Amino acid sequence: MRVFNSLEEYSAEFGDVQAGQSAIEPSVVTIGKFDGIHLGHQKLIAETVRQQNQTGFKSVLVTFDRHPDAVLKPDQLRLPLIGTEQKRLLVESLGIQNLLILPFTPELASKSAQEFVDDVLVGALNAKSVVVGPDFRLGRGGACDIAGLSEIGAVRGFSVTTIDAVEVEGQKVSSSSIRNALDSGNIKLANAMFGRVHTTVGMVEHGLKIGRTIGFPTANISREAEGYLPVDGVYAGWLIADGVRYPAAHSVGINETFQAVPRLVESHVIDTLDLDLYDKVATLEYVDYIRPAAKFTGVEDLAAEIHRDIAKIKLILGV
Repeated sequence: MRVFNSLEEYSAEFGDVQAGQSAIEPSVVTIGKFDGIHLGHQKLIAETVRQQNQTGFKSVLVTFDRHPDAVLKPDQLRLPLIGTEQKRLLVESLGIQNLLILPFTPELASKSAQEFVDDVLVGALNAKSVVVGPDFRLGRGGACDIAGLSEIGAVRGFSVTTIDAVEVEGQKVSSSSIRNALDSGNIKLANAMFGRVHTTVGMVEHGLKIGRTIGFPTANISREAEGYLPVDGVYAGWLIADGVRYPAAHSVGINETFQAVPRLVESHVIDTLDLDLYDKVATLEYVDYIRPAAKFTGVEDLAAEIHRDIAKIKLILGV
């Protein structure tokens, strides 16, 4: 998969905009925030790849370098469900040929739908088909809906395919519904809506090493890690490092028993005491929620609870 971070990069590879539309390779395009690559997004991508294979046009997924709320509603901006590298790997795994990441600037946000079509969809991408979700809006203030985009497409030479929403357990799959599930500890529902196991990926860094003193060493994941942290608590899951998958207990929170520190996730690899993961990139998979975070009166109470957590996690993971 090719990754482009501007229209200029894309045009330099696939055609000279100044030479006219006929000089640009035609494409089938899907466009959106794609802030989770959940089942709904996967359905959009699958249709885009299907049309790519059917028509011979190259496929392009158009997204943004930040959530539009970062510019339009900065006071309402939420942490992303997945990071930039996670998104890239997921999109690539689904068969898209080209990923175009547009800088979401005030200038881009101010474009009308017609201007965006002329500059991006037709002018730069020579789109012959555009695949969108049921709630898609385009242009300044979201003024253009799917019907409006279809009218523009009829004039500018592209068709519009609308993909129906996906439901899981009677709920519409969306980034908001997944975030709500993670915020309530409903990992199983979030994973079902993602269509995969939710992960946090980051560098293992040195911490206070308190866990090691009580027989439960933990890998502290950098706060620059990618992947939304679920509600504070203990989770059954897996830690993957150097291609090896270890059963693990993940703890999300601020560790109030010993010292209140900024919110993070730390992971204890079960039945392994001498594992050196420092400065390695680790992937944490969340399988199930065990219990909420708690403050303990002493080391003995904490150790007893950890033993109970690990017994539950082994049953869940089958180890």
